[in-house]
Amino acid sequence: MKLQGFLFLCLLFCAFADLTAQAGPPIFIDRIENIRFDGQVDEPEWDAIEPLPLVQYEPRAGEPPTERSEIRLAYDDRYFYISIRAFESHKNEVRATSLYRDRIAGSDHLEILLDTYNDNQTGYIFTTTPTGIRNDAEVFNDAIVSTVTQGGAFNRDFNTFWDAESVMDGQGWTAEMRIPFTSLRFQSVDGQVTMGIIVQRKVAHKNERLVFPAVPPITNWAFLRPSLAQKIIFTGISPSKTLYITPYLLGGYDRNFTLDQAGETYQENRATQWNVGGDVKYSITNNLTADFTINTDFAQAEADDQLVNLTRFSLFFPEKRQFFQERSAIFDFRTGGISRLFFSRRIGLTNTGDQVPIYGGVRMIGRSADWDFGLLNMQTQSLDTIPSENFGVLRLRKRVFNENSFLGGMFTSRIDADGNSNLAYGLDGLIRVSGDDYLTVQWAQAFDSRQAKGATEDFKNGRLALEMTRRRRQGLGYTLGTIFSGENYDPGVGFVDRENFKYFTALVSQTWLNQQGPFIFHTFQPFGNTFLDKRENRVISSEYGLEWVFTRRNQDSGGIRLTSVYERLTSEFGLAQDVVLPVGQYDFYRINFRYNQAIDRTMRTGVQFETGSFYDGWLHTLNISPGWYISKHLQLNLEYLYNYGRFDGRADRLNFQIARLRVGTALDRKLSLNGLFQYNGAQDIFSLNARFRYNFREGQDLWIVLNSGYNTDRMSTLPPLPSVNNQSVLIKYIHTFIFGIRRNP
Repeated sequence: MKLQGFLFLCLLFCAFADLTAQAGPPIFIDRIENIRFDGQVDEPEWDAIEPLPLVQYEPRAGEPPTERSEIRLAYDDRYFYISIRAFESHKNEVRATSLYRDRIAGSDHLEILLDTYNDNQTGYIFTTTPTGIRNDAEVFNDAIVSTVTQGGAFNRDFNTFWDAESVMDGQGWTAEMRIPFTSLRFQSVDGQVTMGIIVQRKVAHKNERLVFPAVPPITNWAFLRPSLAQKIIFTGISPSKTLYITPYLLGGYDRNFTLDQAGETYQENRATQWNVGGDVKYSITNNLTADFTINTDFAQAEADDQLVNLTRFSLFFPEKRQFFQERSAIFDFRTGGISRLFFSRRIGLTNTGDQVPIYGGVRMIGRSADWDFGLLNMQTQSLDTIPSENFGVLRLRKRVFNENSFLGGMFTSRIDADGNSNLAYGLDGLIRVSGDDYLTVQWAQAFDSRQAKGATEDFKNGRLALEMTRRRRQGLGYTLGTIFSGENYDPGVGFVDRENFKYFTALVSQTWLNQQGPFIFHTFQPFGNTFLDKRENRVISSEYGLEWVFTRRNQDSGGIRLTSVYERLTSEFGLAQDVVLPVGQYDFYRINFRYNQAIDRTMRTGVQFETGSFYDGWLHTLNISPGWYISKHLQLNLEYLYNYGRFDGRADRLNFQIARLRVGTALDRKLSLNGLFQYNGAQDIFSLNARFRYNFREGQDLWIVLNSGYNTDRMSTLPPLPSVNNQSVLIKYIHTFIFGIRRNP
């Protein structure tokens, strides 16, 4: 009960704040005609438009830019245009580090955030560089990462249809971005469309970010927060209904090994595969789209990262398949920690990551007035002992009280061909109480036909999460939260990291923003959390500590974290390399140091070192992540993790490495090769995922994908393991046909 009292005192202490509006009155965007879309920005029509007034966001917030910039906005019946004349006073200092789509780190760039629904919570991000590459992403939850519910803020795997062209010259660089209104989702009221926008230019060699409107650095990623955006107005937009038909043709070869029935030798299995299928996207209205998929395939998705689990709970792997990406935030329903009511990787993938064939499905998303709507239904084929299954999701959400608050609900279903079913529902809300203070409420309950009688009594199959937080970095901040999870809570289309517990957490922080000196900001924060067993009401685990985090004026960042940990094991817990922790109660202490160089450096590294006692032993962890943008044609990113632990009382040792090398190469904006090389020392596996792409145009791609896994310790078992664990080569051709049907004005 001491922690509950601490939460209450913290809440009283941190009750009031206010976030004043940063932007001015709405701006009417200029119509424009006769633009040559070539990146030159030399037409008189551009000169007739007043450029946006920019100020520094960093390193010195609110001060005038040190480099001249002219950013202008315009539109016509089909496109929203953004142009920039980015002047550079230092010769040869314009940085363009990549020709590979979605890789902008280290480059000068022009970036916009568009809150197309004007909901102050969600938006699209569009970015281009001096080489004209494109980066797009989605932002949700107002770019705030939740502490208790682990709510995300960005979907960087999102892609849509739009164009960018850039030119470098002796004065700097120029660029034009052209975004079709058919790629955006918006609502028209009385012939007008209101959106929110934040525009920025990054001057990489100075680590200087220029923004409009004058957003202050009051939170992380404040320049990507829809609630701080400038409102802009379009009149008379009536784009055509657009139908995208994207068939694919796939051919490939698979090779793997399985033990024979006697368990004495490994037999090689070879198979070829041919497949056809496709997707259809139809914009029913400006704010409602439908996606259909038949014989769905995700061959070009990047492989998952190799991970080792040193906790008692399930690992989480993010969704990378494109069909589930657009406005994925509408389906985001967290239930505390990394748990969620809907997790799209439950569809078409087993718990081990093996693919389950998908017959097809439909996905609809949209908005009407203050209502958000999402619908998903997918049908999978049977695979070995897994029967054919149907997955359904329905999501509704409505803005209430004020422009920053909503209430919503979700229903999910998973029904297999054998008649088994799992049904779940959830209710959630995000309420802006006052100023920067927000209350998050989430409740979910699941019903499984295979559960024993009484499984739903006393809400044993439910989960409740509450969080009160201040969404501001400057000054005094806090996060207070609790989670209650029943022993039988198990949504069939969701993800659950742990069950049957009570959880309480509190964090209080003080942040100083500085216009002068080495730090842009630094924060000091005490924190604490504890898990209790719901049956016995005893502490399962707890963690208390202090943390200091900072960002330097050169954009380097780091921190120091001191933690006291308690764990109570009621059963043996197996770690990697056959290390087993016995039943018992453990108190141990950890210290973590981390330092990351600015992402805009062409050569940079991040270093993290953690050491201290670990259960009844010691564990030392070193993580190094260097990156090198050698040229716009070649980038290297390495992640290296080394774990060394000893448990002298039992003569056990942990001693393993994980290495991950990403290689990005591009001849030009069309031809690229992306390689992911991974070594997992805990499992003695080396893997390769190589993806060759030729992009004829947007929506027309040729992919060649190689996946290989190799056993690096063949003699560890009898019979000896084969050298090759698995191997596949896939060739996939995708072609998008676009049909436009003019809407009536």
